[in-house]
Amino acid sequence: MSLPKPLEAVLLDVGGVFHLPDHERIAGAMERAEVVIDAAELDRAHYAGVRGLTNFTEGDRSIWLAYIREYARALGAADQLDAVAEVLLNEFTTGGVWTRIIPGSRDALVAIKATGVKLAVVSNADGSVQAQLAADGICQMGPGPGVEMDAILDSSVVKVAKPDPRIFEIALEHLGGIDPSRAIHVGDTPAADCTGAQAANITPILIDPYNDHEDFQGLRTKSLQEVAQLVRVATQ
Repeated sequence: MSLPKPLEAVLLDVGGVFHLPDHERIAGAMERAEVVIDAAELDRAHYAGVRGLTNFTEGDRSIWLAYIREYARALGAADQLDAVAEVLLNEFTTGGVWTRIIPGSRDALVAIKATGVKLAVVSNADGSVQAQLAADGICQMGPGPGVEMDAILDSSVVKVAKPDPRIFEIALEHLGGIDPSRAIHVGDTPAADCTGAQAANITPILIDPYNDHEDFQGLRTKSLQEVAQLVRVATQ
């Protein structure tokens, strides 16, 4: 499978694409749970958590708990999974955890912007994603320190969440009514990002840095940097 050509729009998730859970916050939670962790595994734990999401319904506590349990297991807490998962769940629901910027993601977005495609963020979030992206200098609406976006959609604001295809349709409307066959969506969660994009007739690209989804029938990349390279080719 290849990217649409000509490619006119790139939609992007946030978690797993630009942001990951903050190392200090998670390390502190695991210390309270009396689990010794390898800090080098903290980023990997997120993608292990995503691997546990065989289906997805935004707001369903059981889905969130499935992520947390696999996250805890990846950090070596298999022997006390329930107790550790409860500590982690409390930490995540406190808010402000998704603040670690994935290395290279900002530069990759700059490279994608340089190709001339329209850009939109499509995120299941709590209403704070636009402010967080701007504060981190990743992107914003209008001029600023980050990449200027054409649209930023936060599910809590638009009142529809992935995998509902309507959030993707709303994004394309904000981009001037671009045909979905000329767009891609980049995300790390097959059951939310890829299923939703496909339902909207948009080509999904799955960020899968640890080959957790080898059975995924579509495009997989290790990073947003690789996506930037693909976009460059598709827009030449």
